[in-house]
Amino acid sequence: MGPDGDFGVETFAQRPRARRNREEKEVPPPRVDITGAAAELVRRLRARHGPLMFHQSGGCCDGSLPMCFPEGEFLVGDRDVLLGVVEQTPVWISGPQFDAWRHTQLIIDVVPGRGAGFSLEAPEGVRFLTRGRAFDEREIRLLADRRVLTGADCAGAGRTPGVER
Repeated sequence: MGPDGDFGVETFAQRPRARRNREEKEVPPPRVDITGAAAELVRRLRARHGPLMFHQSGGCCDGSLPMCFPEGEFLVGDRDVLLGVVEQTPVWISGPQFDAWRHTQLIIDVVPGRGAGFSLEAPEGVRFLTRGRAFDEREIRLLADRRVLTGADCAGAGRTPGVER
């Protein structure tokens, strides 16, 4: 114990500024996020259907919507990119679409309306919708060194990294 009754442990604020700066690692922003309303719907769908997954559709038949499936029902391709995990649900996007949107944070929301025929929310009278927010220069810099996982990285693993079961 030190003379002041402490144990010789300095607080973060007491550390020299240069040392604090090295210790303050900036964390990259998530590439995908979810609104409260969409998160609540995901929890209800998961209670009914079990583990889920999203795949950001590429704009073919159902436009460019986040499609929600029971996990494993949609086969992720080798070039698909895992954007992240929201509400214990992995969110995938095609490689070419990721390349086009790499500077944008995707935000999954839910709105009234008719959903995509194959997506689990369709019978609920609502549809998932993707909103976008452009990353600022600092966020782009933080994300630049972060490796993305692809379907090829997860092949044969049996589950998506970062998803607890």
